[in-house]
Amino acid sequence: MGWLRMTPAELAALKLSLWVSAWAVAASLPVGIFTAWVLARTRFPGKPLLDGLVHLPLVLPPVVIGYLLLVLMGRHGLIGALLDRYLGVVVAFNWKGAVLAAAVMAFPLMVRAVRLSLEAVDPGLEAAARTLGAGPVRVFITITLPLMTPGIITGAILAFARSLGEFGATITFVSNIPGQTQTLPLALYALTQVPEGEAGAARLCLLSIVIAMAALLVSEGLSRRFTRRLRGQR
Repeated sequence: MGWLRMTPAELAALKLSLWVSAWAVAASLPVGIFTAWVLARTRFPGKPLLDGLVHLPLVLPPVVIGYLLLVLMGRHGLIGALLDRYLGVVVAFNWKGAVLAAAVMAFPLMVRAVRLSLEAVDPGLEAAARTLGAGPVRVFITITLPLMTPGIITGAILAFARSLGEFGATITFVSNIPGQTQTLPLALYALTQVPEGEAGAARLCLLSIVIAMAALLVSEGLSRRFTRRLRGQR
């Protein structure tokens, strides 16, 4: 079973993938919750357009998303140039860019899960709290947010798993730099391009399957647990 032993480069890719995925979820979760609330609870003329923009990464080729990120957030991009000039922040071709690419690609899955959970919350409960004198912020924190917790957990874990598997947008935006931007999928791709890389590619493929399956099982288990708790069951 020696072929299962990972090399230092493969371990570095795994650690970087976990780091990037965790940051992608942490950075996008507040925005995802707010976006889901806007789509589920408000009405405005541009709502279909916003809904389409949120879900656009699901239907566009990931390479297109990566190219758009490069145009906008690259060192000479429309936004990236300003960040570099005034804040000294560069996101292209480093781990921060990998976080941005992963967050953008995983964002629709997160918003969809949170939105479905929010739409299942009875608006009558929120209305009852408001009639008792609770303000909008208090209603959201004490009523809405706890009831939509299963969707938030599901969305966060699905986004984490999606971030772990992100390839096209990442390699287009930040390239495939070992130790800096080479995440697990990029390392697997690199191994398929070199002689005698089959064993390493098989290891990373198996590891990816295990992590993805574990994330799905954890998501389902936590969602059911919180749902039972909200219903007053053990």
